[in-house]
Amino acid sequence: MIKMKHKTNALSNWAINNKVTVLVITAIIFLAGISSYRSMPNEAFPEVVMPEIFVTTIYPGNSALDMEKLVTRPIEKEINKISGVDKIISTSKDGFSSIDVKFTTNITPDEALQKVKDKVDVVKADKDFPKDLPADPDVQDLNLSEKMPVMNVNLSGNFSLDQLKDYAEYLEDEIEKLPEISGVDIKGVQDKEVEIAVDLNKLEGLQLSYNDIAGAVRNENMTLSGGNIKENNMLLNLRVVGEFKSPKEIENVIIKNQHQNVVYLRDVAKVSFKEKEKESYAREFLKPVVMLNVKKRAGENLINASRKIDKIIAKAKKTVFPEKLQLSKTNDMTDKTVSQVDDLENNIIFGVILVVLVLMFFLGLRNALFVGIAIPLSMLLSFILLSSMGVTLNMMVLFALVLALGMLVDNGIVVVENIYRYIDEGYSNYDAAKYGVGEVAWPIIASTATTLAAFIPLGFWPGIMGQFMKYFPITLIIVLSSSLFVALIINPVFTAMYMKLEEKEMPFKKVLIRSGIALLVGGFFLFIGLNSHSKGVIAVGNIFILFAIFSILYKIAILPIIHWFQNTFLPKLEKAYDKILRLSLRGVNAYITFGLTFILLIFSFVLLIVFPPKTLFFPENEPEQIYVYTEYPIGTDIDKTNALTKKLEKQVVDYLKKYEENGKNYLVKSVIGQVGEGTGDPQKGDMGNTPNKSRITIDFVDFISRRGVSTSKVLNDIRNLLSNNPGVNITVEKNKNGPPAGPPVNIEIAGEDYNLLLQTAKDMQKFLHDKKITGVEDFKLDIEIGKPELLVDVDRQKASRLNVRTGQIADVLRTSLYGKEISTYKDGEDNYPINIRLQEKFQNKETLFDQKITFRDMLSGRMKQVPISAIAKTHRTTTFSAVKRRDLKRVISVYTNVLEGYNANEIVAKTKQILKDYKLPEGYSYKFTGEQEEQAKMMAFLSKALLIAVVLIFLILVAQFNSAITPIIISLSVLLSLIGVLLGLVIFKMDFIVLMTMLGIISLAGIVVNNAIVLIDYINLLIERKKQELNLPKNALLPRKLIFESIVKAGRTRLRPVLLTAITTVLGLIPLAFGININFITLLTEFNSHFYIGGENVLFWGPLSKTVIFGLTFATFLTLVIVPVMYYIVFRIQLRFNKDKIAKV
Repeated sequence: MIKMKHKTNALSNWAINNKVTVLVITAIIFLAGISSYRSMPNEAFPEVVMPEIFVTTIYPGNSALDMEKLVTRPIEKEINKISGVDKIISTSKDGFSSIDVKFTTNITPDEALQKVKDKVDVVKADKDFPKDLPADPDVQDLNLSEKMPVMNVNLSGNFSLDQLKDYAEYLEDEIEKLPEISGVDIKGVQDKEVEIAVDLNKLEGLQLSYNDIAGAVRNENMTLSGGNIKENNMLLNLRVVGEFKSPKEIENVIIKNQHQNVVYLRDVAKVSFKEKEKESYAREFLKPVVMLNVKKRAGENLINASRKIDKIIAKAKKTVFPEKLQLSKTNDMTDKTVSQVDDLENNIIFGVILVVLVLMFFLGLRNALFVGIAIPLSMLLSFILLSSMGVTLNMMVLFALVLALGMLVDNGIVVVENIYRYIDEGYSNYDAAKYGVGEVAWPIIASTATTLAAFIPLGFWPGIMGQFMKYFPITLIIVLSSSLFVALIINPVFTAMYMKLEEKEMPFKKVLIRSGIALLVGGFFLFIGLNSHSKGVIAVGNIFILFAIFSILYKIAILPIIHWFQNTFLPKLEKAYDKILRLSLRGVNAYITFGLTFILLIFSFVLLIVFPPKTLFFPENEPEQIYVYTEYPIGTDIDKTNALTKKLEKQVVDYLKKYEENGKNYLVKSVIGQVGEGTGDPQKGDMGNTPNKSRITIDFVDFISRRGVSTSKVLNDIRNLLSNNPGVNITVEKNKNGPPAGPPVNIEIAGEDYNLLLQTAKDMQKFLHDKKITGVEDFKLDIEIGKPELLVDVDRQKASRLNVRTGQIADVLRTSLYGKEISTYKDGEDNYPINIRLQEKFQNKETLFDQKITFRDMLSGRMKQVPISAIAKTHRTTTFSAVKRRDLKRVISVYTNVLEGYNANEIVAKTKQILKDYKLPEGYSYKFTGEQEEQAKMMAFLSKALLIAVVLIFLILVAQFNSAITPIIISLSVLLSLIGVLLGLVIFKMDFIVLMTMLGIISLAGIVVNNAIVLIDYINLLIERKKQELNLPKNALLPRKLIFESIVKAGRTRLRPVLLTAITTVLGLIPLAFGININFITLLTEFNSHFYIGGENVLFWGPLSKTVIFGLTFATFLTLVIVPVMYYIVFRIQLRFNKDKIAKV
């Protein structure tokens, strides 16, 4: 008999020969991994930093059309010359221009910022660009994480607004010192100003102008250095100190002194130190508050920031603030981040426990630990790498770890099981480790490579969605590569050192002694922990107690079951599988089995067409927050908006009282009402001063505390409750997971003539409204129309004859109403503007336009006064709030939200059908954008990614097997695995989530090939060994009977690892797929598991998890039966056409 030549692997051989080095490496991975994990910033979703630049320009006194013409168009035109620009979206409003420049993702944010700055500088230098801007165009990059507040800190109590503001400013200063915080905004109270309120009659009677007052105040309010003077060989710095020490001093400024006729400022104006005009209101549960909006700096740890803010508040309460001052934190994103991250971490722990239990039954406790060690070590090594890359610990990273749970042990299972088989055949531990690893090293490298190949294309996901999702494939690639390192380097060393063929059963007496010692140690730690209130010590005590209980249970109950499973159940299973496989391979049965499977694939597609699932762009989430946006017609006074918002808040609070128990609401954390500044919908980019808008935010408690109440039902109830308010636009929405994608139904109309474009949009809005499409809110326009406007037409000829310029008229009118900042009053470290305007009693149309422009006539040298009404006329009109443009074309969008329970894709399809024959004016067009545009892009990319993944997998398989037939067999198994996915969608009536289901299918493609590779590689190995045994040449073909037996033997040998890898992957995903939540940390520290079923994570990740579970479950049948059948059919065809190569045995 020919002696078999064993394969070995050089890397594993080195590890086995240098076991001390490997043990040190293992210890370093363990310690550095824990350190990296603890230092990684936590957040719910990844920070998205896109090459997206905003250019904002302020030019007061200009209409939306003027801003478009003078500012927006010139900047857009120049920016459009930059290579790599993907989209240019602009909004021109009264006195304000905003241009959003989106670049392709191959340009870094820093490069994009510099390129736009350079082009803006070119525009500024142009002779036609306005030279009287109050400030240069502001160019900034977009960072979504720094745009929205991560929490509100609210102050209230029986104190004056000035006192509350002082307390808020103290907190603002302290919180802004934190490196994690980018900024704090105070809402609900106004900044102060020094107002010079002018008496128009007195001003005109003394022939004075606003400029006279401004000049006098500026000249008096200054501190200047006069240089250095020498005195007694000393240099003294000369300073003239003239800044106002109090607002009262300003009244005594001399405005005019002619012929000893002194005119003081107090003679023509009143000076007061007061709050500016009210721009915002804030309330918590109907109670007025001063609110701090806290914004986090990009890349910083939100949880650390929240803890530091808690300490600042606690310290301020003790040492600075009065006892009766009430402080509260609301809308705290930290709570949701901690909850979601904790749930995913506990899903990982739960998955690990399930996986190790399964391994224990298949391999025994000792061998299960050899394999199980791959999970923590691979994850810890991944944390080291991810932390060094600056990746945060977010949902994408954690779910990738959950998905990888079962796959992490795949390589370990194959390695340990193969080493165990060699030891069982009589080899020494060290030889068994070398031969066992050597035999499967290349197959597991290839199987890992094919899994990575499935995820590599996802790393090139373009756009904002790609920036959001890229951490999913990055984490999977890193963690699976880490598992390969563990399987080839660490597993062989541990098995060589500690693996035993049979576990020695410990006598029951010894088990009791060991358990008793563990109980005593655990009790000691528990006693200390309970008395010192140390959760860490309590956890250590509980771990010892659980170990003691497990040791006894293992001896009494678990070990006998393991023996039965390994010695009775598994042999019967292998015997049954042997019969099924032989039956499937025999004669015509092979063709029938394959044919029926292919028919089942076609049938599953037909079922999907007959019973189509609901298609969604992104997973539907249960609301964690509800936003009520109110919008009056533009121009509405803030007090009117505030009055309505108070009424709506009361309706909401009264409705929510049904969820109160013992005076405390168990469903809602807070109801926050905000009016005015910063209350527009951030998704629409409208966060400026909006006195006609308000927002009510309802923040729910965590899912576990909701007592089964559906927050979706609450949303619908509130929507119905607030629907009966005519004259105001009320929108009720929920928080959305993931990156912004625009409204679910968004129709963008493009054209050049803005008045015609506006009329076209209004006509389409009315047309769609009249069609009464079910499942939508009312259709709206993305601009506000009907803004009242008073136009001033200057008679240029008259004005010119009287030496009055149009700019003078505009300046006088603007100063009269809006005011003009003429200097600054300094009070300690605080600076307050000194503004001049007319007294309120003069701020009416008649008085404004009868006022006289006072100036010195340069021809005569005398003072001259010209009434505005003599050279200008006024007329009322209405206008629109903004001019919007996309890629240099004017656009207006007609949009709507989809009501809860309705399918956005179906509504879009219905809307498209309704608009099929809708006629637009010549030169005007429309297209569906928003969520639909993103969905189409995503579907196109994911389909392309799946195709590229399959091609990459195929190429790796060709390289591995040096054959085209074997890769085709394995690739067919990937296609056939869709049967499980499609049947799962139909039978369980699951939604088809474009993002998650497609990701699941791509993930499945990478997972399915693993077992097929190992199985086919072992079949090939057995065939090669048989040829060596029979001394046959390599190109010889074995007879059909020997191939049949080789396939059956390989199937039986690989049955356990195939079942193990499938079961471990499925069990690792089950907690997340079905929302089984256990908090193991609180279980050990507080004796409370916080067990519940459901939650946000299952809604978000459930579709992806179930896709993999259904597909992999069926794919296991494919690997064990259909792959051998396909292999055998191919071989039989080879025999038919190559009879001369069949060996005579």
